[in-house]
Amino acid sequence: MDRRSFLKTLGLGVAGAATLPLMPSLSMSAGEQFPTRMVIFFSANGTIPWRWKPSGGETDWSIPDDGILAPLRGYEDDLLILDGIDMISARYGPGDGHQRGMGHMLTGTELGTGDFTGGNGELAGYAGGISVDQYIAGEIHNGEMFDSLELGVQCGGPTTWSRMCSKGNNQPVEPVQNPYTIYERVFGAIDQSEAERARHRARRGSVLDFVREDLRQVKQKASSVDRQRLEQHLTAIRELEGQLNTGDDRGFACEAPDQGSVIDPSKEANFPQVGKLMMDMLVASLACGLTRVASLQWSRSVSQIAHAWAGVSGRHHDLSHEGDSNTDAVESLVKINRWYAEQFAYLIDKMKQIPEGDGTLLDNTLVVWANELGKGNSHTRNNVPYVIAGSGGGQWQTGRYLTFDDDPHNNFLVSLCRAMGVQADTFGNPQYCTGALPGLA
Repeated sequence: MDRRSFLKTLGLGVAGAATLPLMPSLSMSAGEQFPTRMVIFFSANGTIPWRWKPSGGETDWSIPDDGILAPLRGYEDDLLILDGIDMISARYGPGDGHQRGMGHMLTGTELGTGDFTGGNGELAGYAGGISVDQYIAGEIHNGEMFDSLELGVQCGGPTTWSRMCSKGNNQPVEPVQNPYTIYERVFGAIDQSEAERARHRARRGSVLDFVREDLRQVKQKASSVDRQRLEQHLTAIRELEGQLNTGDDRGFACEAPDQGSVIDPSKEANFPQVGKLMMDMLVASLACGLTRVASLQWSRSVSQIAHAWAGVSGRHHDLSHEGDSNTDAVESLVKINRWYAEQFAYLIDKMKQIPEGDGTLLDNTLVVWANELGKGNSHTRNNVPYVIAGSGGGQWQTGRYLTFDDDPHNNFLVSLCRAMGVQADTFGNPQYCTGALPGLA
């Protein structure tokens, strides 16, 4: 009986499942490691390349004081920064620059046909294939309550510009944009009254007794090796029983986050607060073992959020179309992108605070910061910026700044699959894919 089957036999539900990642004795007794997770973190409208890039080489790099990534200083050992990756697939198929960037970013596949008229006058539809997050989620889902979670902050209605995740051709996945909706969906079963938890403990206690006796009977007929494994299960059951009898089903790091005062999630002034709520719930969902794949989409391509909280008065997309000689616009875009770097730092710092074995939740995760464009005012999709935090349980070697020679971004998607334990030789349209990116491990 593996750990997932064991969990299902106990009938633990959400609150019980939440404690499992925080029980090393149970997971390690079954010979398992902490699971690898993946998070996609999206911000829009490209970047200012010369203010984004670190200086130096692969291992002797640094982030300039006035750089966009300055908020990530102090986390260098946790980062893998990729420069020189080309979204080659986004040169083909229907759609304008933003549409193609958004639809190709996670799929590496041309957009389908549809009724969305782009800035170039072309009609385009949603992504023409499955996105890498949804593909990986489907392959690795192993009893978690959710195969994936898609969270969004003021992403807007369903259009090619606003949907980055896809179940397949013309099958966009809508991100949940109301933090209270996602709270009820994900944590409603955890946030129970003491009377409800007591009833669950009594029910589970009887199931524990049944499973324990069943295992004892099986043990009498098992080989010596299997008897040792069964004894480990029995020991784990006894420890689990002790934890359930403490009166708290939820475990150390698996706490439903504090929602604070209710706010309007659609109000632009609440954009930072909604994002923080979403990040708190995302981290808690991973720590509780409720999912292994999640995404957080800040706004959308062609985002017109005015980042007043970052000291910017202009609209994001409008600013992104100003020429490089407009130094005021450039500085405003640096402030906007630096603010997103602060949010990225907040997310990974929360993950670093959750211990897992000899490491942390971040150590067992790949957090990928992606963008639909490389440079906003030219709508280029080559040299698209990628920042990765976490090593995926040691799959990738962090603390490095890697430069590539226009390697196709489809290759990066292949590398993500492999790092998550999913074998893939190509991803998206194989015409634009030559295998995995070299040098990540």
